[in-house]
Amino acid sequence: MNARQEPVERRTAATFLGRRVLFHIGRSPLPSYAAMLYLGCVLGTWAGAWMASQRDLDVSRFVIATIALLLPALGGSRALYVLQHRDHFRDDRRAVMRRGAGGATLFGGLALVIPVSIVVLWLAHLPYWRFWDAASVTMLVGLAITRVGCLMNGCCVGRATQGWYGVVLPDVHGRWERRIPTQLLEITFAIVMLAIVLTVQPHVEVDGVIFAAVVGSYTLARFATRSLRAWLTAPRTLTGRRSPL
Repeated sequence: MNARQEPVERRTAATFLGRRVLFHIGRSPLPSYAAMLYLGCVLGTWAGAWMASQRDLDVSRFVIATIALLLPALGGSRALYVLQHRDHFRDDRRAVMRRGAGGATLFGGLALVIPVSIVVLWLAHLPYWRFWDAASVTMLVGLAITRVGCLMNGCCVGRATQGWYGVVLPDVHGRWERRIPTQLLEITFAIVMLAIVLTVQPHVEVDGVIFAAVVGSYTLARFATRSLRAWLTAPRTLTGRRSPL
């Protein structure tokens, strides 16, 4: 690293970027990614509850059903990630349960939670597709906030670039480089899509259309940003053990 780069690193490192530990509770570190994931779930549920009220859903039942579905959603997203990186987890199976270094795939969560929600929503007496229209807001808010956790943690980072669009960002190893800002791109997508949903939702009368539009557009955006990512070797976790990205 040359002298010109060092001030940039020190100045950037003083911000929330690269701050993998938000703070300590006693001797236990609170990972930034886990904190943002939790905050995304909480604020996403609140935002979805507002959307539920606009779609003539019982807000209390919506919140209860959403909380009930969070566990299979998070479990499914983690399960698919572990399956995709099974070679990394084979030597350290305890790492499957460690979320501090990130590691989740939204499609895995959807694959599990959508069929599970058939039973949950039936028990909650909520119309299936109208619920998912409202839950689309929960997903978008959660995505935007969780990607802030990725920025802090350094996961899901983009490839190094010298282009004008590059941003100086760290990876999970603490290496600061000018990179394609993939996390910022996904945050921007979530915010723009959220604005579109809130704008058009009063005019959408067919249940399920909003949910289909959100999932379809995210699928396209996700595959586009996936090709821009840097594929890193497994870093050390906050506890000193290895964890795959």
